[in-house]
Parts: sequence; structure tokens; C-alpha cells
Amino acid sequence: MSGALRAHGTVGLAVIGCGTVGRIRAVLAREYPGIDWLGLCDIDEPTLKTLADDVRADFATTDLGELLARPEVGAVIVATDEQVHVEPIMRAVELGVPMFIEKPLATDPVDSARVLAAIEDAGIDAVVGYTQRFRRRFQTVKQRLRDGQIGDVTTVVTRAFMNRMVPEATLRKVADPKNLTPMVVSGTHSLDMCMWLMEGRRPVEVYARSTDRTLGPIGTKDGTSGIFTMDDGVVFSMNINWALPTVWPGAVYGLEIGIVGTRGVIDVEDTHRDVILASEVGQPAGYTSRGFAPPMERHVDFIGSYPPGDVSDGMLWGPMREETTTWFARVCRGIDTPHATAADGHANLIHTMAMDLSARTGRPVSLPISPDELVAGLGS
Repeated sequence: MSGALRAHGTVGLAVIGCGTVGRIRAVLAREYPGIDWLGLCDIDEPTLKTLADDVRADFATTDLGELLARPEVGAVIVATDEQVHVEPIMRAVELGVPMFIEKPLATDPVDSARVLAAIEDAGIDAVVGYTQRFRRRFQTVKQRLRDGQIGDVTTVVTRAFMNRMVPEATLRKVADPKNLTPMVVSGTHSLDMCMWLMEGRRPVEVYARSTDRTLGPIGTKDGTSGIFTMDDGVVFSMNINWALPTVWPGAVYGLEIGIVGTRGVIDVEDTHRDVILASEVGQPAGYTSRGFAPPMERHVDFIGSYPPGDVSDGMLWGPMREETTTWFARVCRGIDTPHATAADGHANLIHTMAMDLSARTGRPVSLPISPDELVAGLGS
């Protein structure tokens, strides 16, 4: 029965986009007993066929409409490239089924607002992929804050370091890198984490600066630093640099967060330096993407720094497993989960683009700001 949960808490799942992340979600879906039908779609036939064979998909097609027309579809994962989320989301909205959408909803703020409005008007339970919420240390920190164990928060500081494999892989496969900045693509994870930890507070201003000496030639910034002022006076400073050398031991992401309160402090080091491997054998790139090959080998690895988690004996272990299977439980069993909502995803896009706008103009940006104002300010 289309768009409906089956009698025994099972559901048919459509995965749109069979690249790195779509593959992970599909493999986990095949493991999960609540997913009793699995359909796949990707415009690249070899990628589609390989994944379909690996997960024994019940249906596979390069035609989005053909997949979404299947009566078995009761939930949808959108895992296409960042710049092509809008069409599959809007097509899936018509089904009225739960959705898991890889961030962002869109790379254009006007499109993001349109997608959010469609989701909310249809009353769809849609979540956005902010995998780092599912690292256990952050769940624990969230509970300590709920319990008031450091009093009232006054200051939040965060720093994210990434080697340059993500921008190299992401930007070199697109014709137009517009809006694919370190904040919009990757800084959004640390921003989401801090906004989630500061839940209930609203940013009223941001002031930021960027630099592009390394990655300017491929159409993006090296890094961005900014300061948010929240509506209750809390100051939140954040920065990200995704231009570290490819040989940087962090496979992708290293995050630090400090939260100061009136009665205590929480200091989180999520840089994965607790388990370090050094070897004469070249290490996996960590980040893989269609058409991308790392320019050199890495011989030192901060184990655990690949955001989805780590593979052991053919199975993925880590936050993306917990994020994905928890969403399956949300869909099949109706449990409450800590996933980012579509509204969270849209707000994160607006705030990251507001940082980019401030960096471009050299002036503070008042918040909230409309999508149209962002488009006008950021230009081409």
C-alpha cells in the first residue's frame, strides 16, 4: 500500500542517489528487519547496478518517476549530490511519506525555503542528515546541558579542521561551484551541533571573514571564521578550514567545542587523536566520491575521523549506522529521535550563507535574513 506503514511495522524504502552515502544507507537498510522492500535510483548506470547487486535490491532504475511510482514505497532517502536535491524532494513530497534528506535541502536559499514550505504544507515527517548528532559524546553533552549541570550557557566556541579532499572531490565534479563554500557544505555540521546544543536560542547577528589563498582556483574559500550573537546575549564563535593538506591525518573532520556556563564548562575534543595509526602502508583516503582520486597517499590516520564511522569485517560502525537505523525505527515504530528537522536544515543553510554574506561585504549581518536578501547580497 503506497505511502503507508505495513501491518507488522515494516516499510518499503526508496533510496535516490547511490553514491558514497546512498550506498551506506542502502546497505544498512538491507540489514534492518523493518525494511522489507528496497528500491534504488541513480542516473549513473554502473553505480546503480553495482549497488543493486550488492544489496540485492528489489527494484533499480535510472528513472526517478519510475521508482516513486512503485506502490511499495513508504519512505524515501534523498542522497543525490548537494546541488540536485530539490527535484527528488519535491517529487517525493507528492507521496506524503517520511523522508530522510542529506544536507542541505538545497544550495540556493530560495529553493530551500520552497522545499521547506512544501514539506510543512504536506505535513511530512522529514529529517536532514546531520550525522554528528549521533556520536555518543554529543548525546551525553546534550543531556548534561538539559540537566543544567553547567548553569546558564554564556559562551560557545568551536573549531573544525578538514583536509582538502572534500572540496577537491565535491567541486571538481560540478560545472558551477556557486554556494559550495566551506560553511555551506561542511561547516554546517559544526554549526548544527552548536545550535542543537544551544537549543531555544536564536541568532540575531553574525560577523565573519574568509580566506581563499589555497582553494580559490577551484572556486571556493579555504576557511571562514565568524561570531554569532544570540538573542539572550550568548556569544558563539566558530571557524572551519577545509584546505588542510591531503596528507593531514584526519580522514575528513576534526571538531572541537567549548561551552562555558555560569556554573561550569564542557570541553569536547572530537579530533580523533586518541587512536592514531602510522604505517609505511598508504591509508584509505577516507573520503571517496565518483570521479575523485586522492592526489597522494596518507601514511598517518586519526582513526574514527571519517564522519560516517569505520568499517570492520565489511560492516560500518559509528554515527551513521546509529543515525540511519534510528531513523528506520522512527519510521517503523514511531519513536522520537534527535534527528535534525527540515526546519533545522533550512535554518542552518540560512545561517551559513549569512556568514558567507558577512565575509563578502565585510559587515555584520542582522538575523533573521530572508532568502531573497541572501541571493541579492551574494550575487553570482
